Amino acid sequence: MTRRYFVPDLPILGGLVSLPEAEAQHASRVMRVQVGDDLVLFDGRGNEAIAQFVQVGRKECHCQADAAQAINREPQREIHLAIALPKPDRSRELVERLTEMGVRSLTPLVAQRTQRPPTDSLLAKLRRGVIEACKQSGRNQLMDLRAPMQADVFFSACEPGTKWIAHPAMDHLTRDIAPSGVFNVAIGPEGGWTDDEVKLAVSHSFKAVDLGTRIYRIETAATTLAAVLAI
Repeated sequence: MTRRYFVPDLPILGGLVSLPEAEAQHASRVMRVQVGDDLVLFDGRGNEAIAQFVQVGRKECHCQADAAQAINREPQREIHLAIALPKPDRSRELVERLTEMGVRSLTPLVAQRTQRPPTDSLLAKLRRGVIEACKQSGRNQLMDLRAPMQADVFFSACEPGTKWIAHPAMDHLTRDIAPSGVFNVAIGPEGGWTDDEVKLAVSHSFKAVDLGTRIYRIETAATTLAAVLAI
């Protein structure tokens, strides 16, 4: 399989390209690439280009790239998730899975029952996880990991589109869903949403949806909803 590398400033017309330092170190030290090896470059904005290594060093790698092409591997529905993130190790895997599924953006929520808001260090690691998941899955569009937001602010400022809040004992989620459009989905913390948070969300046109008779962990609920919408 041809290896993929992230280059945010990929030249559309092609030419000599230098890999970012983190990508160059991974290519040379981990993958042990050689001059002449083929690779695919992508810019995280929907474009990719076939390229070939022309110089390989421990911290620098240069390659000759063909003209970039816009290749869309995004789902038909535009999926925006807002999640009260779980513990860091679980958050890292969650972000990777959601990126693979084609989620457009993820907003970390700080809800009334949130135990620990995400730190800047964790967010930096999660953004690196987004890149790695795009490299692995063939996705050319980076998932937008946004700045954390208070849940009440998110409910009032949410973008137009279909709006769901995951909450038990309400309407069951069905497959009778519009085949396209924008979907905004809020998923609460381990202790669940408070009654006031659910009422506030509903007052801002969110529909409470139930995932079934079992109570899911945060990452299970998020990946379930993303899988339903990304098909």
